[in-house]
Amino acid sequence: MRHLRPVHAASSFRPLAIALAGLGALAVAMGIGRFAFTPLLPLMMAEGTVTLPGASLLASSNYFGYLLGAGLLTLQPWLWRRLGWSVALNGPTLIRGGLVATALVTAAMALPWPAAWAWWRFAAGLASAVVFLYTSGWCLEQLARRGVPAMGALIYVGPGLGIVTSGLAASALVATHAPAADGWFLFGVLALVLTVVVWRVFDAHRALPAPAATSASGANAKGEEADVVEMGLLAGAYSLAGLGYIVTATFLPVIARLTLPGSRWLDLFWPLFGVGVILGALAASRLRGPGDQRLRLAACYVIQAIGVAASLVSPTLAGFAIGSVLLGLPFTAITFFAMQEARRLRPQHPTSFMGLLTVLWGLGQMVGPPIAAVLVAHASSTAAGFTQSLWCATGALLVGAGLYLLLACVYPVRSGSAHPR
Repeated sequence: MRHLRPVHAASSFRPLAIALAGLGALAVAMGIGRFAFTPLLPLMMAEGTVTLPGASLLASSNYFGYLLGAGLLTLQPWLWRRLGWSVALNGPTLIRGGLVATALVTAAMALPWPAAWAWWRFAAGLASAVVFLYTSGWCLEQLARRGVPAMGALIYVGPGLGIVTSGLAASALVATHAPAADGWFLFGVLALVLTVVVWRVFDAHRALPAPAATSASGANAKGEEADVVEMGLLAGAYSLAGLGYIVTATFLPVIARLTLPGSRWLDLFWPLFGVGVILGALAASRLRGPGDQRLRLAACYVIQAIGVAASLVSPTLAGFAIGSVLLGLPFTAITFFAMQEARRLRPQHPTSFMGLLTVLWGLGQMVGPPIAAVLVAHASSTAAGFTQSLWCATGALLVGAGLYLLLACVYPVRSGSAHPR
């Protein structure tokens, strides 16, 4: 007799519908919940509603919420066991809840309650961690079951789409001299609309026969687990991606205004970053064959390091434009490759390791804005402080690339295990 277990209604959806639903969910959670703050920050600073130290606090509150959410989700199986409880969290239900929460707290930033803004940003970070982890794990599993794991890269187009949309909307707000509060409310409404669009796919109230395979994400037939050192090096390298990109991703419009004052193209650098994210995710979805994910990650880190350094080497319109695109190209491709590698290393329990990677990435990005604020405070000028911060970020990415190359040399991929199915 075949065992029946609850599975998601996505069993009746085509792979493209699942990928697009994941795309929409990450557009809300990451593109809006996480990064709508970046294009609105210059407006808020111009209005005097927030200072640079205050902006760092709001950014870090969001990143701390993301870190805490990822940490709790990683530890929750252990916590339930310690308490002697049998609890199985429902992924699609949590995704729905996280999307609704993101829309509400984003819109709440429009309220004239500055004392509550850090809490709203914290809640948005918490919700985005829930949506990111469960959307990534659930969609990748569903697509792998259908034999199209590479299509999973499409869901990581979502953050780029959200970034482009929020960036262009912020440019329109600047052109019409609208207050930042209008932008927050607009983004909250947009998040709610996208939530309604993807709602039906994330349905968890059907029961169908479980597949015969033990795990859709099993990376090798024997289900062998990697050793702790290999996993630790991967986790350490992945954490450097969070530190490497975050200063630019948080302060890009501010840095551009300091370097190129008066330019009419300043507000387009952030949407260019989003375009790069979209193109990079689409390129990752077209990769075929096995391939070593560590080598792909090393290449992505080098590209992103060049993107971070581009505006330092060439502080011109072209330098910022090229840097924005190069920073964005590998942004979500890094996440896709790392999650695939996590599934290869831990075929039996991939979600917990994916959660650990996300925690460390979140820790890296959480310390970025405070480090930048300290360097700015002790530098001869604000521009000099940001320059020091960006060189540190470039170095972190190059160190991460070196760690991936070391992993590829010391732990070569066995035949048949490089590409999770």
